[in-house]
Amino acid sequence: MSVGLRIAVLIKQVPCIEGGHVALELGADGRLRREGIELEINPFCRRAISKGVELAKESEGECVVFALGPVSAEDALREAVAHGADRAVLISDHVFAGSDTLATARALAAALVREGPFDLILTGLNSVDAETGQVGAQVAELLDLPFVSGVRELVIDGADLDLDCERDDGLIHAQVSLPALLSVAERLTYPAKHSREERDEVDAAKITTLQAIDLGDGPWGQEGSPTWVGEIRLTENSRLGALFDGPLEDQLDQLVVALHGRKAFTSGSEYSGEPVPHTGGSETTVVVVLEPGRERFGRELLGGGAQLADRIHGTVIAVTSDLSPNLEALGSFGADRVVRLSAPGVIGAEDVASALVGLIDEESPSILIAPSSSWGREVAARFAAATNSGLTGDASALEISDGRLVAWKPAFGGQLEVAIIATSNVQCATVRAGALELLAPRSETASLSQLVIPVRGRVKLSNHRVDPAAEKIANAAALISIGAGVDSERYGEIDDLVRLLNAELIATRKVTDKGWLPRTRQVGITGLHVRPPLCIVIGAAGKFNHMVGLRSAKTVVGINIDASSSLFETTDYGLIGDWADIVPALTERLRAELLTVVRSSD
Repeated sequence: MSVGLRIAVLIKQVPCIEGGHVALELGADGRLRREGIELEINPFCRRAISKGVELAKESEGECVVFALGPVSAEDALREAVAHGADRAVLISDHVFAGSDTLATARALAAALVREGPFDLILTGLNSVDAETGQVGAQVAELLDLPFVSGVRELVIDGADLDLDCERDDGLIHAQVSLPALLSVAERLTYPAKHSREERDEVDAAKITTLQAIDLGDGPWGQEGSPTWVGEIRLTENSRLGALFDGPLEDQLDQLVVALHGRKAFTSGSEYSGEPVPHTGGSETTVVVVLEPGRERFGRELLGGGAQLADRIHGTVIAVTSDLSPNLEALGSFGADRVVRLSAPGVIGAEDVASALVGLIDEESPSILIAPSSSWGREVAARFAAATNSGLTGDASALEISDGRLVAWKPAFGGQLEVAIIATSNVQCATVRAGALELLAPRSETASLSQLVIPVRGRVKLSNHRVDPAAEKIANAAALISIGAGVDSERYGEIDDLVRLLNAELIATRKVTDKGWLPRTRQVGITGLHVRPPLCIVIGAAGKFNHMVGLRSAKTVVGINIDASSSLFETTDYGLIGDWADIVPALTERLRAELLTVVRSSD
């Protein structure tokens, strides 16, 4: 390890949502009321603090923690200093009010330059209130630094870093040299947590406050933000909440009738039924960035892009570095043109972002959408920072209003839905897998062109251990969600139900933390968001942190021995009893029912 490392840690203070709902209310102006909401350090940022302090001590260096926010954010910095940070910097001024992610990144970058230089900058993977995961990549772009996300193992050898990183589809090894900026995963290290008493004992002299005047001319805050928040609405629970009681046989009879009513047994196409619209208009361009190896996800994005282009009389351009021989076939899923990026070396996310910047003058797109994945977030965040474009991260729905993109995204752990509008020429959004319907293909092919681009090669990726779970989960006829109430040694008792329904297993965070199922099957705030026709939840308490990931499921059935369990507040139908008794009986009842459905369709 290098001697005397100077390490910066970027943190955010967020509402405390661990364990359930925050009492969120909207005022008469439609804005969120923040009074009385308990605040804490973002859980991912706690790991960044812990690792930053550890590395600084080991190298006899310095760890400085930064936060942008109101005066109340000083409490978060006190906790960081209590954990061992040498000092902290609060960036606070009324001028910063209304900062979006790019304005936030710009202020943080200016503070880092003022207080630096730093060898290593750490930040959390994302924040649990906004879930964008894009500030780190935007800071990296503004400071011209290599960026690696989702770090769960970190070894420093001189100026070289060896990293194991979480990706949406598994794990990957990365190598990068200092200086660099990393976002860290929860499993990297233990969280930095300290009591109110410990925070109060921190020497106030160790915390410096910077105002806008200290950082330069800006623009800062809302003035420097290319996005603004439109309508805000509380997320409504649309589940039926019906409970079946009495003898198990009676409960199963009632459930089967209900599932028939919801058409849960109807097998059909993987497509939504709505076809991809015909596009190719001349008024504007929608650019859809495709991630190699994520075929279904790419088709979802192309269909969504085509719907947007149809409403604004535009053309869809797909940009990809995929080497597949038949990219023209992407036309059936929404692309009018395909631009294939090629290079003499391995094309990284920052290279794709740079190529997109180069396309701006030539194509003049009005909308750019990318996958809300580790790769896609970096591409879109770097592009937005380089072009001063508005970016909505982790959008769950896209609309057009008055010819402009409106991107809806979940916030505060999914308890709110927020409409984000960009004021920039290019309006950007990253979209989570499963948020858009998979549209039925049209009978068209796309034109293909090739663009040779330079590569920087600052981040070297290798040993990509892919878990195909995400693709399987997206295509499954049903999902079975497993909570910690089912011991991993008893998973075999669920196998028959899994096979019968052609289902895939998903899990709560507690299950993946125990290593009983891989993290790629985790559903919830920090995992996947899914939209199966049917999901059966077994052995889970129904905590909001998990159930929010099932919001788009068509029908959710819960099994719990406790009739008062909060699980039943977020399911359509509930079976009361021991899962070990219910699952085999349910399997046999559904087997008979599915056989009847098959015979009736012959």
